[in-house]
Order: sequence, then structure tokens, then C-alpha cells
Amino acid sequence: MRVYVPLTLSGLAAAHGAGEVGPGPLTAYAVTPGLREWYVSDDIEELEYAALNRAAAASLRMIAGRPEETRRRVVVAFDVPDGAAVADADHILDASSVGEVRIADAVALSKAAAVHVDGEDAEKDVTSAAAVLGAADLGDDDAQFTVDGAEDHELLWFGIQEIPGLIA
Repeated sequence: MRVYVPLTLSGLAAAHGAGEVGPGPLTAYAVTPGLREWYVSDDIEELEYAALNRAAAASLRMIAGRPEETRRRVVVAFDVPDGAAVADADHILDASSVGEVRIADAVALSKAAAVHVDGEDAEKDVTSAAAVLGAADLGDDDAQFTVDGAEDHELLWFGIQEIPGLIA
């Protein structure tokens, strides 16, 4: 099963130093029955892209809570055994938790399939989105427009061997 773990650049640096993302439990995003129903598609690539975007939104939330953090969203994609990632039955119907899964243990960074990171051109929009995320959550349409502007940036794909350059 492919899972998408939201991080920050400092979180990626810590994972690189430790050789793993963890400790567990980890929150990740994956193609779950709830995500399939929410996204209404049978195309696995579209569904995985939706899960990646859910993880990117979670990364934005991490950034918003840390003023010192670099304003670039980070998501690490892992392939884990089926059953290693479990949806929380208490949150399946919660719209904010669509696609969310828990992984009980840390995951070796060497098992990562890819790292997805915002390009430098996204930093301004991510900075603005992080500043108004709370207002967007409360229904402010202008704030939501700003958050959507950050989400319009495509995350770039990197191999795990490129992590040292990303965190430098």
C-alpha cells in the first residue's frame, strides 16, 4: 500500500539524520474506502494524487503551527505492507480525516519511494496560506482563497538520494 506521510523540511532533516520517519504512530494518507467515496473515482492514479494532496494539506498545517519552519510543504511516499496502515474507525466519516491512516511504527527512510516538496516559487503562497489557515477553517472565504492558492502549487518529485540537497 502506498502511503503519504506529511512532514516539514526540518522534519525531513530529522528523518534523514535518524534514518527513519518516526517514532510511531505516524499519521499518513492513503487510498482508503473513505477517500474513494469522497473523490468518486476508480482511477488509482487520481486517487493516489488525492491522497498526496491530503498529505500536503496536513504538511501545511504543520508549517502553520511552527513560525520558524521553512514555508515549503513536504510529503514522503512509502510503500508499506497491507495492514501496516490502518484507518481510524472513529474518524472515517469526518471530512477532515478523509484518507487518513495510522502507521504503528517508524518507517525506514530507505523504504521511501519518493519525496515531494514545494518548489521555491511556492514559498510566498505557502507563507500566506499558513498565516490564514485558522480563518479559512472558520469559514472565511478570502482566507480559503489564499489557502487554495498554495494548494495550486504542484509538489515536485525527488528521489530519496536527493534529500541531502533538499535539507541543505
